[in-house]
Amino acid sequence: MAGELKRRLGPGLLTAYGVGVMVGAGIYVLVGAVVGQAGVWAPLSFVLAGLVAMPTALTYAELTTRVPEAAGEAAYVELGLGAHRLAVLIGLAIIVAGTVSAAAVLRGGVGYLTALIDLPSDWAIVGLGALLTLIAMVGVLESLTVAAVLTAIEVAGLAMVIWAGFHAAPVADWQAPPPPQWVGVAGAAGLAFFAFIGFEDLANMAEEAKAPERTMPRAILAALTITALLYALVSLAAVRAVPVEALAGSTRPLALVWQHGTGGNAAFLSAIAVFAALNGILAQIVMAARVLFGLGRRTRWLSVFHNADKRFGTPVLATLLLGAGVVIAALKLEVQALAEVTSAVLLGVFAVVNTALIGFKRQSDVAPFRVPLWVPVLGLVAALAALAGIMGGVI
Repeated sequence: MAGELKRRLGPGLLTAYGVGVMVGAGIYVLVGAVVGQAGVWAPLSFVLAGLVAMPTALTYAELTTRVPEAAGEAAYVELGLGAHRLAVLIGLAIIVAGTVSAAAVLRGGVGYLTALIDLPSDWAIVGLGALLTLIAMVGVLESLTVAAVLTAIEVAGLAMVIWAGFHAAPVADWQAPPPPQWVGVAGAAGLAFFAFIGFEDLANMAEEAKAPERTMPRAILAALTITALLYALVSLAAVRAVPVEALAGSTRPLALVWQHGTGGNAAFLSAIAVFAALNGILAQIVMAARVLFGLGRRTRWLSVFHNADKRFGTPVLATLLLGAGVVIAALKLEVQALAEVTSAVLLGVFAVVNTALIGFKRQSDVAPFRVPLWVPVLGLVAALAALAGIMGGVI
């Protein structure tokens, strides 16, 4: 009925959604940046980054079973800390971060698309934005099914790159690696941490998950583990096949891996990057619309958005607003620094969310899925340390 979301999502689609958000289009350039700091030890940086992200992922896993609602973070803060205004602020921050992130990915994805097909970029932005908004509006099962297909294409492309890297002749740095420079490895881990931002989007799908007390922890932890494994293998293949200097100076490092491994043209990777971008945009529109829907439940001046269409079972008004915001931002905003700004906002949210779980545990430690108290404490420290790195210009 109107006002209610439908529980239609199982662990498979939710895991694919999480992997798609985290892998995204960024892996096609991020590997080069991490290699630039860590050198041949870049795979270690990705593993460390995944370990840093794990405590906050575990925090989200417990919170999604305590409060399986859309607008997850806002609900966690309100119920765990008793701070309504901070909860609304956190929810709005998530919406802004999702919109800005989707706009940046839309602009980047259109750049890849127009390199393959001669299209006016503004019309491509409007057309793709409208199409993805329509998919998000029609139904969450349909949206996440499309996202799962796009994720499968992304992962297949990365698997081909991994295969090429391990079939290339090993470079000198791989055969005789220099000792690790731990400052560079740690700095690269801070950069690589942003590759794992995205698991928090899953929390906002909990109201549409079947048996969320079991489904949500499995999906969050499986998505993070799969993503960490993919990043580690891709970066391992890259430093094995291509000299560090070439990777660090390239805007298309995975294309270099393919060329070194096969000698063939890597144009297909641009097509896969387009699919990766589409996946990221769709995921952010779906997520941000759920946050706005959930805020409408708890905030009178946003209550108009707390309404799901009877036929589609989706928050249509919220989805249309978010889709329009993504298109307008992609057309109007400069996106060079937006990824860093988005990461800073989300790390601040992570700090507050870990604090909220500490508040919940002080009230009661009974939950369908529980983690020890030191987990949110460690997640809080890790988020604040990474945020301090950004604010200090270290990362």
